Formats: sequence, C-alpha cells, structure tokens
Amino acid sequence: MDLRKLKTLIDLVSESNVSELEITEAEGKVRIVKGGPAMVQGTQMQMPMTMPAQAAAPAPALAPAAAPVAAAPEVPKGHTVKSPMVGTFYRASAPGAKAFVEVGSQVKEGDTVCIIEAMKILNEIEADKAGTITEILCENGQAVEYGQPLFVIE
Repeated sequence: MDLRKLKTLIDLVSESNVSELEITEAEGKVRIVKGGPAMVQGTQMQMPMTMPAQAAAPAPALAPAAAPVAAAPEVPKGHTVKSPMVGTFYRASAPGAKAFVEVGSQVKEGDTVCIIEAMKILNEIEADKAGTITEILCENGQAVEYGQPLFVIE
C-alpha cells in the first residue's frame, strides 16, 4: 500500500468517530485502531503526581542546569532532514548492506537517505534538498520521534 494512502487513512480515522478500520487489498491488509485520549491522559497524569511528591526540591535545581545543555546541540548548520514519523531508523536497506548515505555523500532532492520502520512497514525517507551530507544525527537501529533531526545537508 502506498505511504500517502496509508497516511490519508490514518488522518481520516483520527478525525472521524470511527474507532477501527480494516482494509484488505492485493498488496496486503491494513488495520488502523484509534486509541482513546483517556489512555494517554491517564499515563501522563500518573507520572507528574508521583514525581513532585518524591522530588519536589531537586526539580528546580535540575531545570536551570538542563536548559543550557539542551540549547547547545539544537543549532546545526545547513538544512536538517527531519523524521516524518515515529519509528526505527535504519541507514541501509538490509543488515550488512551498504548505507544509503555517508558523511560527505552528495545527494539530490528525492534521493533515499534512510529507512524508518513503523508498524512493520519500511518507509524510505528522501532528501528534501540537494547538497552534501555533513552530519548523521542518528544511530542505526535507534528509535526516532516525529520531527527529530536525522541528517544535516549543506
């Protein structure tokens, strides 16, 4: 199934009152299940309630120290290729295969730079700008978040 079609189906399910959608085509079968917001809120609410009770004094001391450390690596030079989804980052098409790009590789817009596996589907991530790869910001097999920087292109 085409990645664009899959994203469209996910958007339709999330915006509608449908809680589950299953589609079978010649290429395979897709099942999309919408989780309720109560599950997410319940998990988030439990953590803050227990954390302040146990660590009320250390939290203010850690906040100022963490801010300068986090601000320093956020300024890469050049264009950043970001992850369009949550998944597992792979630099090559198979274990032991040659990586799609290395530092110093020339890429054109539309060239595959990596693969992100999400829900057992391998999604090729393409360069959205032509240039030279100057940094690879993720390790092979690392879990990545939506919007996380993957590469820097100059």
